[in-house]
Amino acid sequence: MDTAPRRLTYRDATAADVDALVALIESAYRGEASRAGWTTEADILQGQRTDPQGVLEVVKAPDSRLLTVEREGGIVACCQLEHRGTHAYFGMFAVSPPLQGEGLGKEIIAEAERQAREMWGVTEMHMTVISVREDLIAWYERRGYRRTGETTPFPYGDERFGIPQRDDLRFELLVKPLA
Repeated sequence: MDTAPRRLTYRDATAADVDALVALIESAYRGEASRAGWTTEADILQGQRTDPQGVLEVVKAPDSRLLTVEREGGIVACCQLEHRGTHAYFGMFAVSPPLQGEGLGKEIIAEAERQAREMWGVTEMHMTVISVREDLIAWYERRGYRRTGETTPFPYGDERFGIPQRDDLRFELLVKPLA
């Protein structure tokens, strides 16, 4: 049996990738399919995580990239990188649920940090995570991100971001210095 790691390739998403990327993001966070991985938000949010319009906006936005990750010709992950002055924003991170736990996330976030640093000369990476996602925050902390304590409200009432199943959701800013 071949136990060699399968090589990941990285490219910028195009409009032609939007439907596949929406399906990937939804599968990683919402609904029963998301329960195959550990990043599911199914217990705290129902409804959609994103939609084709939202993904296309990221693909087309200036100073933004939707990094698409492929293995053996198929899309297995993605993440958003956005240039915001001295830092880059990291978001829309999704790894196919059946592949979670294989170390792909660690490899992808390291590559995203490298690309942001080289492309834009940024000194920090910022991201926001739903504050009740302690397991996910801990995973990012193991990658060198730190909690800032700075939070922003969850957009209750805007179903484009999902239908909250609890009333204590907010986004917490995590920051990592990039060497």
